[in-house]
Amino acid sequence: MAEWHRVAAEDELQAETPLARRIGETQIAIIRLADGIFAVNDVCSHEYALLSEGFCEDGKLECPLHQACFDIRTGKALSAPASIAIATYPVKCEGGDVFVML
Repeated sequence: MAEWHRVAAEDELQAETPLARRIGETQIAIIRLADGIFAVNDVCSHEYALLSEGFCEDGKLECPLHQACFDIRTGKALSAPASIAIATYPVKCEGGDVFVML
């Protein structure tokens, strides 16, 4: 059953700076963009690396290991060597807190 999990305070999020969090066994990265806050699976689909340790710019998240890029809004793999999308998760903000649904 999916449920909302508090992952951060809104003021913890800096623009285009991934914030790593864990909900149970799921590793996620939370990213603030100009048009909202987004949550994606934090593990690269190509090879195990934490995307939250990578580079973020223009709505793209780059893996620190082999520079595969992913669309933060959709999870779509945008460049080799990754070809498989990463999961994205619903986000809501209430009372200054950020919640992610898993």
